[in-house]
Amino acid sequence: MPTTRLSRLPERAAVVDLDAIRHNVRVIRKVAEPARLMAVVKADGYGHGSVEVARAALAAGASWLGVAHISEALTLRAAGIDAPILAWLHTPDSNFSAAVAAGIDLGCSGWELEAIVAAAREQERPARVHLKIDTGLGRNGAPADRWEAVVGEAVQYQDEGLLRVAGVFSHFAVADEPERPETDLQLDAFREAIALAEDAGCDLEVRHIANSPAVFSRPDSHFDLVRAGISVYGLSPFADQTSADLGLRPAMTLRATLSQAKRVPAEQGVSYGLSYRTSSPSALGLVPLGYADGVPRTSEGGPVRIAGRTYPVVGRVAMDQIVVDLGPDADPEAFRGAEAVLFGTGDDGGPTADDWARATGTINYEIVTRISPRVPRVYEGEDA
Repeated sequence: MPTTRLSRLPERAAVVDLDAIRHNVRVIRKVAEPARLMAVVKADGYGHGSVEVARAALAAGASWLGVAHISEALTLRAAGIDAPILAWLHTPDSNFSAAVAAGIDLGCSGWELEAIVAAAREQERPARVHLKIDTGLGRNGAPADRWEAVVGEAVQYQDEGLLRVAGVFSHFAVADEPERPETDLQLDAFREAIALAEDAGCDLEVRHIANSPAVFSRPDSHFDLVRAGISVYGLSPFADQTSADLGLRPAMTLRATLSQAKRVPAEQGVSYGLSYRTSSPSALGLVPLGYADGVPRTSEGGPVRIAGRTYPVVGRVAMDQIVVDLGPDADPEAFRGAEAVLFGTGDDGGPTADDWARATGTINYEIVTRISPRVPRVYEGEDA
């Protein structure tokens, strides 16, 4: 992925404010205290750049980093980041030996234990695992009826000096809907799982289940460590609360330079399928971002801010471009080369990732994460 520091912006860019990342981490830390913070930087830092976000988050006081895949953790290690890292989503082909060699903690649902222990023997150093229990989400994690057996096997390997059970963790299903009773049921199951592990001989360093919504809505779920993902990037995990409501600052601004503006007659069709036609003579602006750049193809009507005014995307989103109708009074010469912002902080009344999520029928997580490597990331902020 092309990256640069803020000086002159490329014609297309996702501008990432590292000051905002640091601010958000400090907010989350204050809410979660005394629990420590794991900043989740999987999926290339939710599209923001995993290495840059990791460094900013650690500088602001995050204690841990979290990723899905071992390969993501190895990228952080290759960049010289030596903070504790947990990787939790594996297959039989995952490189457990590389993870053990790099001192990466491994999430473990039980089936991985034999492969992790084999890696520990190969590397001649004990592996560090966080045993995961499925408390109700139904994804990875040991099912409740297998938990005692998984813990017992792990403790046996621990007694042999092949691994250390450093943590127990789980993941919430509906913490973004605080009124749902399932979160209480998951917490009860998690507490029982912790008690069983400790009774079996696990001297746990960390117990963790809280994600971003639980950080803000369920202080009883913080335990020793919280795992914050979307909130690190300044976006709200709640449908009825904004970033500002939570004291967060969105870190990414997606912008481009208009590539063309021109006059067209009434009834001019726009883009494939001609699903939109101008109602009168008008001016059209062409923005060089499309679904290959991560703009959802289903986002006709998505907002674009140009020269202090917000315009909807008209016609179908194409692979490389979108079109906005600038209106009958627009002077194309005045718009050619202007900056078009698809989403950002919203401070100037402009569009946000939440606005694009609503226009597309998805969530803000997907809007930022899907911005493709073709769009250069540009970093601003103190010490960027």
